[in-house]
Amino acid sequence: MRIAILDDYRDTVRTLSVFRKLAGHDVQVFTDHVQDRDVLGRRLADVEALVLIRERTQIRAPLLERLPKLRLISQRSVYPHIDVAACTALGIVVSSDMHPGTPSYSTAELTWALVLAGLRDIPQQVAALRAGEWQIAVGSTARGKTVGIFGYGRIGSVIAGYARAFGMPVQVWGREASRQKAQADGHVAAASKEAFFAECDVVTLHMRLVDATRGIVTAADLARMKPDALFVNTSRAGLVEPGALAAALRAGRPGKAAVDVYEHEPVLGGAHPLLSLDNAICTPHLGYVTRDEWEVQFADIFDQILAFAAGKPINVVNPDAMKHPRFTHRQ
Repeated sequence: MRIAILDDYRDTVRTLSVFRKLAGHDVQVFTDHVQDRDVLGRRLADVEALVLIRERTQIRAPLLERLPKLRLISQRSVYPHIDVAACTALGIVVSSDMHPGTPSYSTAELTWALVLAGLRDIPQQVAALRAGEWQIAVGSTARGKTVGIFGYGRIGSVIAGYARAFGMPVQVWGREASRQKAQADGHVAAASKEAFFAECDVVTLHMRLVDATRGIVTAADLARMKPDALFVNTSRAGLVEPGALAAALRAGRPGKAAVDVYEHEPVLGGAHPLLSLDNAICTPHLGYVTRDEWEVQFADIFDQILAFAAGKPINVVNPDAMKHPRFTHRQ
């Protein structure tokens, strides 16, 4: 099969041990990020299988209609960036392993790294030392601080375990089922959303971005946070009301933020409001970007391609696509 892999910024996929799974296939890797429909249309005109790295490129109907040979999109996890209905109508199978019950430990670890970096002002201290200064601020001890986890799912529960190991009480907010699960695990369910933001010393988000959660953190929520509190987001930027976090940091509630996700990615040329704020730590969406994590993720993605090539697709999001002549005539 002719396979294209998009948005591999550091040309990493070819260096993974699991890349050997695609031996015998014609694979092209693109290391730049392109969203222009005309450019993508030309690049992918002869492609039969398209590999996506999370949500880096939007795949919508106007592009899909230009790709007559495309039969499979293979990726992992959620797929808000894919027009699944258009894929189904065109007979393009979408395979995406949702890895139920398996958290992204790499994302959880980065989240905790940002918590510690935010509490101790580590990036700012390093930058100041390189600039010739010494001890520019006094940080905060983690032990005894209350960690607020908004969304107690696969990753949120791992974060709660880290907090417990550091001697930090945990409060949870989210759906009723999440709060009940947190209580069963020995944590505290906040009395209300308002109390959650007002009482926690660290607030970290761990939920999917869907219509119901878009903008779920409002400017009013952030304004309730303590002036020395830390807000962490390694999930999705769209969970926060547009512009609210930068405005809140300028106003001093919360006092600090550490974020790994942005409304439009990649962020190039320093063109994001948070990057100009001294009380914001910003990383370039590194949550799932470890070699160990990529070995796991691309093993699934490539297995989906091999299963499709063998005529037995797996992890199919849109099974109706397999009734389309584009699928049936080539099996």
